[in-house]
Amino acid sequence: MEFQMGLGIVLVLALIVGVGLWSGRRVKSKADFLTGGGQAGPALVCGALMGSLVSAQSTIGSAQMAFYYGLTAWWFTLGSGLGCLLMALGYVRALRASGCVTELQVISKEYGGAAESVGAVLSALGIFITVLSQIIACIGLFTILFPNLSIAWAAVLTVAVMGCYVVFGGAWGAGMGGVVKVALLYLAFMAGIVLVLRCEGGLPGLAETLSNLLAGTPLGMVQRAAANVPNVADGGDLAQRFASLTARGLPTDMGSCLSLIVGVLSTQTYAQAVWSAKTDAAARRGVLISALLIPILGAAGILMGLSVRAHYITQAEAEALAAAGQAIPDLPVLASTLHVLPAFAMDHMPPLMAGAVLGTLLITVIGGGAGLSLGMATILVEDLYRRATKRIDTASKELLATRLTIVGILAVGAALAVLAHDSKLNDLGFLSMGLRGRWCSPP
Repeated sequence: MEFQMGLGIVLVLALIVGVGLWSGRRVKSKADFLTGGGQAGPALVCGALMGSLVSAQSTIGSAQMAFYYGLTAWWFTLGSGLGCLLMALGYVRALRASGCVTELQVISKEYGGAAESVGAVLSALGIFITVLSQIIACIGLFTILFPNLSIAWAAVLTVAVMGCYVVFGGAWGAGMGGVVKVALLYLAFMAGIVLVLRCEGGLPGLAETLSNLLAGTPLGMVQRAAANVPNVADGGDLAQRFASLTARGLPTDMGSCLSLIVGVLSTQTYAQAVWSAKTDAAARRGVLISALLIPILGAAGILMGLSVRAHYITQAEAEALAAAGQAIPDLPVLASTLHVLPAFAMDHMPPLMAGAVLGTLLITVIGGGAGLSLGMATILVEDLYRRATKRIDTASKELLATRLTIVGILAVGAALAVLAHDSKLNDLGFLSMGLRGRWCSPP
């Protein structure tokens, strides 16, 4: 890795870790840690919400899915935006008027403590799946940046940085870090759009390059063997696979969108962003800003993913071509499709800028995992631990229990991520959102 690229990464990581440590100075109580003391304005609400919701699946995962399926990769961010819109219009006031700390406490008021406990376990499991995907994505980033770094050490490094991000600052760290992250992410992704359109000769040029690579070619005819995706026999197959919002089938893609909408409305982490606001109006504005910004990032990720698809092959495709006795195109080879977005940055941007983008992706993934682990820890402490033991009888003990629980969540996630480090991120994301929505209904 070039010095300038490494410098860009270090500068961005130092910025975000510094924000997390500085924000920890504002944590004086349990309320400060969990909801920022209810003093956040629209920008911090948006930062806390997008800091957790815009994470591995919305960025690295969207580019990864676009590499396979093109436009249908938009459903993760479209569904997230629609979920935020519905939250702003119909749920903000109800959440804030409930007087609760977790969404499951709202359920407990209606259906009793047993429903709260069962819901806590299943909702926490759903959130944990997404935390796991953030750790997997972060491992992928660290291993492409540092090829000699083992997966195990990459997992250790991931947990250490995520811990600094949220353990000290809690909601303040998630909110302030989220604002910085969203600003950096937008700069990076808008630059990505410009580079794709300029380098590919606009959308028609990108479509032509994809057609030349895949339509009816040996590479297009080994897609199912290499990645279990449809082969591309002609231009019609190419359009169906890459230019359709329902390329995976209408039930699958509509179900994915619905799982995102319900998951946003029923996830503790996103509700904490609403509770952190000074007023109902501030909360609503922050959530509405998120609803507008998130789908734009998804569109940018799709463009970059398609650009990489047009100029790379995967290791699995190279092996499938060799097995079929076909020549392997003289193109760069991706060891994993988790590397799609990092590969775009490293190939199309100056080293210092590429490093800053890669650092931004790191904090995007780190911020998502950190914010979600905070939400999961809040559920476990508030809805399970406090019901099971009387030892957590003071605010200071509760704060300590929440911080220790975050560390435990990240440690378990790291251990599992080492075993499942090559998973498809958006598949995990859709599963997670659906599970949360099924068992943790909003008020």
